[in-house]
Amino acid sequence: MTELDPSAAAPSRWAVVWRPFEHRNYRLFFAGQLVSLVGTWTQSVAQTWLVYTLTHSAFWLGVATFCQQAPVFFLATVGGSIADRHKRRSVLVMTQTSAMTLAFTLAALTLTHVVHVGHILVLAGLLGVVNAVDIPTRQSFIVEMVGREHLMNAVALNSTMVNGARILGPALAGFAIKAFGEGWCFVVNGVSFLAVIAGLLAMRGLPAPAAAPEKESMLSRVLEGFRFAARHARVRAVLLVFAVTALSAVPYSTLLPVFASGVFHGDAQTLGWLMGSGGAGAVCGALLLGSRGTLRRPFHWIAAACALFGVGLVLFAQSTTLWLSMLLLVPVGAGMMMQMTAINTLVQTLTPDALRGRVIAIWAMIFMGFAPFGAIMAGSLSGAIGPARTLMIGGSVCLAGALGFARWVWTAKPSSEREA
Repeated sequence: MTELDPSAAAPSRWAVVWRPFEHRNYRLFFAGQLVSLVGTWTQSVAQTWLVYTLTHSAFWLGVATFCQQAPVFFLATVGGSIADRHKRRSVLVMTQTSAMTLAFTLAALTLTHVVHVGHILVLAGLLGVVNAVDIPTRQSFIVEMVGREHLMNAVALNSTMVNGARILGPALAGFAIKAFGEGWCFVVNGVSFLAVIAGLLAMRGLPAPAAAPEKESMLSRVLEGFRFAARHARVRAVLLVFAVTALSAVPYSTLLPVFASGVFHGDAQTLGWLMGSGGAGAVCGALLLGSRGTLRRPFHWIAAACALFGVGLVLFAQSTTLWLSMLLLVPVGAGMMMQMTAINTLVQTLTPDALRGRVIAIWAMIFMGFAPFGAIMAGSLSGAIGPARTLMIGGSVCLAGALGFARWVWTAKPSSEREA
């Protein structure tokens, strides 16, 4: 009898990445989101550049970021409760339609040349309210399409998709702003929402939402998610290190227009290249995690990714050469995305199905909520000590958080770690 080669039957590491595409609903979701996210990143760069050209102020860049992301901090857990109580597909159709309306509104104001920074701040705040419901719903919706078995791969693919769009969107925005102006970038984003809405409506065979006690109030449902995260030592630890990173390092992108214009003496196209470089690194980091199928030693991965993020930012802050800065943003993007993806997957894996929306909402609250406070601090600090020193401080705090988390990993020895 011929002995079989065990490696012949096992799928290759890179074949594992694509397993979520076995599910029809996920294929629809991925295709629609990819188109929509290119539009989202196009608008993000155009809106950032528009604020900077209207104000020439790093402080107002921070304020605009704060207005768009702060509502997630205050309302994400309410959004998570909605995600746990209602059909997540229906909620997503509602949020995507609302975001499309806001994009077209901003486009109309810009194309008619009546836009000013107040309009942008109000619309950014309204989009933040929409995102407070959309983000926890979208994150907790993934497992409904692929199941727990392929969750890690699907989260990694989602991260790859987001950051693939982060490469294409800013590059497209850089050319479009120069050729046509910011308003048409907002039109492109509005049209792109039609793809994801069509994909959601075409899905079939999705599970029903978990039943909740009839007399259970919204407040008690929200608090239940917080209680679980506070009592679960491993969930609590990864969310704490994520909070440190979100406050100190994630807001680095808020200052990129200052670097593009003030340090490298460029324009919107320069900003697009800088943001695209970080996106390229994030794609590499997400694909690396996705190729692993199940993540061994997840806590060690989180500590290493956080450290890479911090070190990359410190080095970027000291560069005055565009090509070198673009190269340094690759590990920055990779470290940020590997940390986010690993924490997202770990939190969803450790959380019961009935609580997933509310607990992942805390992840969203930290990512989209702490970051705007960090953006305000970064914008204010940049005006006082300069953008380079501001990013050096942020990167150093991120690195200190990584070292503290690594110390916890080695001393606490989390039981969910697997031996390599």
